[in-house]
Amino acid sequence: MPKFAKELSALAVKRLKSPGMHFVGGVAGLILQVKPAVDGDKPPRRSWILRTRLGVERLHIGLGPYPGVSLAEAREQARKLLVRCREGVNPIKERKAERSALIASSTKAKTFRECAEAYLSMHSTKFSNEKHRKQWRSTLETYAYPFLGNMLVSDITKQDLLDVLLQDVKDPATGLSAGKLWHVKTETAARVQGRIKVVLDYAIVNEYRPSLNPAMWKGYLQTLLPTPAKIKTVRHQPAVPYDQMPGFMSCLRKNDSISAMALEFLVLTAVRSGSVRQATWDEIDFKRKLWVIPAAHTKMREEHRVPLPPRAIALLKTLPRFAKCPYVFPGPKLKPLSDMALSQLMRGMRERGELKVDAVPHGFRSTFRDWAADQTGYSDEIRKAASGHAVGDAVKEAYQRTDLLEKRRSLMDEWADFFEREDQEQTQHSRVAQ
Repeated sequence: MPKFAKELSALAVKRLKSPGMHFVGGVAGLILQVKPAVDGDKPPRRSWILRTRLGVERLHIGLGPYPGVSLAEAREQARKLLVRCREGVNPIKERKAERSALIASSTKAKTFRECAEAYLSMHSTKFSNEKHRKQWRSTLETYAYPFLGNMLVSDITKQDLLDVLLQDVKDPATGLSAGKLWHVKTETAARVQGRIKVVLDYAIVNEYRPSLNPAMWKGYLQTLLPTPAKIKTVRHQPAVPYDQMPGFMSCLRKNDSISAMALEFLVLTAVRSGSVRQATWDEIDFKRKLWVIPAAHTKMREEHRVPLPPRAIALLKTLPRFAKCPYVFPGPKLKPLSDMALSQLMRGMRERGELKVDAVPHGFRSTFRDWAADQTGYSDEIRKAASGHAVGDAVKEAYQRTDLLEKRRSLMDEWADFFEREDQEQTQHSRVAQ
């Protein structure tokens, strides 16, 4: 049983300076422990201890240093702890459990911004290019961080998501409200919603928040917001109609810049501009008339073999090569052309009247698909494969391992011949008219 001692006053306790265990009374087992100072010039170290039993186990429970914890405070703490012991609770183990829970909760207390930045850092290689990664972060910084950035991911609710997606959008001309983000910039808003969902999925997997993701669309946000397809205006990349391509190519070939050659190569191969701009000489197989684009330079993250028609081979052979520069179409500093180089070239052609429509480089993929669908008898899967798209459903892809290379080669040869044949016919008509 705890020792019962004479109840000391606050002044008497203050005078206790000899090393040892001093019972101060008032509460059974309350002790002021005095330890000699390490440095003789300093006062002794004093602290409170409650000594008691829980069943057969003897407990020594620390209550804090004296005089930081006064005599009255120590007695009050001791009384409460003795009650807990009589209830069968071990205060020492209870404290350890509370401390562990506090540490665990603090390590899981992550803000939305912290989770987003961690996700971006961990998955940096998944983005097709640096521009895509920057766009990912930019949309979050512009639309999500002002609302969610400093919030703990565990606290984010459905209403917080709606605050983001239904925030006011200002008209840049007037500075007045142009409407809600979901209705005014639907495509951007849908991307923001999808990216927030990914970040919260990351938080859920890492146990930073409960399993419910308030940013999921199906069965959740779709019950609160109109479907994007019903409110957004689909804007396709502007393209040159295929019947204008011979004249366009004729004008383009009068320009001997690297950008012009890169654009012609893009047209002849019907690939994305990023693959052309990043193309290196070791990807070109002149003997097999083949361009093998590595997975890192494709949107689908899969290697794509591109058959090269004779005109493309001839174009490549006219290009200069520079020492220590691996790129087929290098920019001024022998680095890949910028993503604006081809766009600026087409803009200049438009201003000079060499291009009749306001088109962009990516639009040539649409031009190619339209021509192939209208002017050839090749199947849809061959046309899709030529553009580097997935062919068929998952089951078909599992069994069809070929990329239809030779059939695509015939298609691409016809595509290149289309410019030459049409251009020659137009020239002959012009001479007859004269």
